[in-house]
Amino acid sequence: MDKDRLKKLLANVRDGKINIDDALLSLKSLPFDDLDFAKVDHHRAIRQGHPEVIFCQGKTVEQILAIVDRLIAHHNTIMATRATREVYEAVKALHPSAEYNADARIIVVGKKSSEQGKGLILVITAGTSDIPVAEEAALTAETMGNRVERLFDVGVSGLHRLFAHMDKINSAKVIIAVAGMEGALPSIIGGLVDVPVIAVPTSVGYGASFGGLSALLTMLNTCAPGITVVNIDNGFGAGYFAGMINH
Repeated sequence: MDKDRLKKLLANVRDGKINIDDALLSLKSLPFDDLDFAKVDHHRAIRQGHPEVIFCQGKTVEQILAIVDRLIAHHNTIMATRATREVYEAVKALHPSAEYNADARIIVVGKKSSEQGKGLILVITAGTSDIPVAEEAALTAETMGNRVERLFDVGVSGLHRLFAHMDKINSAKVIIAVAGMEGALPSIIGGLVDVPVIAVPTSVGYGASFGGLSALLTMLNTCAPGITVVNIDNGFGAGYFAGMINH
């Protein structure tokens, strides 16, 4: 929103021509930076509580750097997902505060939000091969200001490993369950807890898993209540949704 329009809006609020709620609604619709190849949304934090996140896959390094520059000028913390180390090195050269998690493929620039979530988000994987997707979920939730703990490699091929951690599982406010292969883990967890479970199918598995489709269908067809499902390998979506629930 340009300065003249903002001044007019504030003047209308002061003069009683528009109420605070309508003014906030107007602010939520604008502005954005038009970079030709991208429309950088600076007011997403007002509408949704957190700034726009950069999805790096398919973008050039130059495009990513331009978007980072615009976002960091308006927000204390920004996040870029599906980032390569090449992208990270380029971002860090301009923004030394940038940090990179190679497993999650996430770059965080600036300070993480202080912990404001109401409880614990627990990220659980069926196997070690699911960790990269789980880390994307965990780091997303942490960057949004949530307390996150991890519980890895406790899948259905050895359920005693899962049951050995029931105290931690029962202490969580939200659970993210990440699994490939047959994708059964979220159904098991969903039948044990009284909190939301976010199921994340991964593309881990042999040919008949169809790149995660088998796990996705298993999770969508779960008979356990209280489970929602995100797309294949979408750790970011799971972490973001868990953060919203926890806030």
